[in-house]
Amino acid sequence: MNLNFFDQFSSPSLLGIPLILIAMMFPALLLPSPGNRWINNRLSTLQLWFINLITKQLMIPLDKKGHKWALILTSLMMFLLLTNLLGLLPYTFTPTTQLSMNLALAFPLWLATLLTGLRNQPSVSLGHLLPEGTPTLLIPALILIETTSLLIRPLALGVRLTANLTAGHLLIQLISTATTTLMTTMPVVSLLTLAVLLLLTILEVAVAMIQAYVFVLLLSLYLQENI
Repeated sequence: MNLNFFDQFSSPSLLGIPLILIAMMFPALLLPSPGNRWINNRLSTLQLWFINLITKQLMIPLDKKGHKWALILTSLMMFLLLTNLLGLLPYTFTPTTQLSMNLALAFPLWLATLLTGLRNQPSVSLGHLLPEGTPTLLIPALILIETTSLLIRPLALGVRLTANLTAGHLLIQLISTATTTLMTTMPVVSLLTLAVLLLLTILEVAVAMIQAYVFVLLLSLYLQENI
């Protein structure tokens, strides 16, 4: 039974071919495709309004130099948001529960923000490793601490997203298993657990949206420090 709880996080395959690529490309089918008309239907209008709202929120802490990253950050936000939400559907696989994938998204983008700062303003970027007015005896320790905190940022991004989604999926499966098991023996308790399951599902929808936003927002804040 314990093994079955974690089977949902293993990448499915068909004839030896991993299906995670299909799960990663499927959210792109839900985005509006460009056409000859400004407005195709109400759904595409709502999607474009939502994308515009996300772009504005992500670009608020950045100046004009950081607006070059608008396409990358908005695309990443939509990808994570749709992937997290689609993973809550029954009999689906959530790629963002894989730590390897989240690190593959976090590390290159974090490294790109770091290299941008070292190229444009190397003195300011290196100055973040040593706060002004630091006593001489604490300089080596503070440089080591700040360097460690800087290098651990992509790991924290990946682990935060993976841990929150994994915990939510496990809770949903545990409570749903309890609901079906208690249905024949204790129907009243089963109804109570069903109510808890519905509330938890609503909470997980909010968590899926918030974690996608936090992931991209932290990347934009890292970019703000280096431009």
